[in-house]
Amino acid sequence: MRPNYKKIYHDMLTLEHPEKLQDPKIKELLEKLNTSEDVLKFNEKLFQQSRENQKLKTYDKKTMLKLLQYQKKHGHSTSYMSKKYKISRTTLSKWKMMFEEDLENTTKNAGK
Repeated sequence: MRPNYKKIYHDMLTLEHPEKLQDPKIKELLEKLNTSEDVLKFNEKLFQQSRENQKLKTYDKKTMLKLLQYQKKHGHSTSYMSKKYKISRTTLSKWKMMFEEDLENTTKNAGK
């Protein structure tokens, strides 16, 4: 069962930042929360200055692959990706090992 991101963020904003719920852009983004990737983007826009730790965050396979493909496409280091997305270098390396075959297949298919 997937978490209801819309409800989680709505409740959180209601309790801690009710003024942000008045912003039409925030309301619009809140309605579009479906994947982990959407949540990451929303969180980044909502709390731009926050440097909170990402402990206990979960990512679906699609989001993990997207991040790894982005890294490969742009030639970013694991350290860069770690800082940018607040994901440990160890986690990123683990994902690379887990999805090595998927990444290769995606790269081959993109070249066709």
